[in-house]
Amino acid sequence: MTAAGAVQLPDTARFAGRTAVVTGAAAGIGAATARRLAAEGAAVVVADIDGGRAEAAAAEIRAAGGTAAAVAADVAGEEGWSRILAAAGGFGPVGVLVSNAVAVEVAPAHETSPDSWRRQVDVGLTAAFLGFRACLPGLRAQEGAPGAAVLVSSVHARHGIPGHPAYAAAKGGLLSLAGQLAVEYGPSVRVNSVLPGPVLTRLWDRVPEADRRASAEQTAAGRLGAPEEVAAAIAFLASPEASYVTGTSLVVDGGWSVVKSSA
Repeated sequence: MTAAGAVQLPDTARFAGRTAVVTGAAAGIGAATARRLAAEGAAVVVADIDGGRAEAAAAEIRAAGGTAAAVAADVAGEEGWSRILAAAGGFGPVGVLVSNAVAVEVAPAHETSPDSWRRQVDVGLTAAFLGFRACLPGLRAQEGAPGAAVLVSSVHARHGIPGHPAYAAAKGGLLSLAGQLAVEYGPSVRVNSVLPGPVLTRLWDRVPEADRRASAEQTAAGRLGAPEEVAAAIAFLASPEASYVTGTSLVVDGGWSVVKSSA
């Protein structure tokens, strides 16, 4: 690390020759992960429901010398995954899958409509199942190292935060799903999850500055995280360096989950 949020890239191209799919990749953690994997040699499919922003993220990667294609897709449906696989086919079998798509509506359970609940769970959890199933042939067919999937969960999976019932349920489900998939498809595929804490993405746009400062003060690191810091953890889990790591959950929260203010 050279500064808060600035991550030093490794000298080796850990993903050379691999095709990676990153969902929810138009901004935030997804975009940072797509950039990171491309910088380390992967051909990246940048998938997002916002096609314009996805293309902008892919164009940024190409301008930096990387290889990327953008796909506008709703990953909560099988048709979206058909579009993603068609784009990935131009690069090769999918060897890395990062499931990062999210939908969130802040409301207590009694004010969350069934439609809102279903949409948040479909995008946050069901999409990970659909994506893994769609990419499984490529993940299993990798040579030299197992295919790798990383499911982006959240500290909400383990800690109750008001106003996030469906979001927390989806994120908690990802932890169980990652473990189950690791058991069912090892040793040919490794599956892990990451649990970001307070990381400054677009989801924080609705949070007042005073509340941002309060959240930063509730971390051991004393600050909010950067998407690039989560991307570095995802890249590690997806890389051959994590060859003996599967079915685990890596918390990336600056110590937020261990800080307590009570006496």
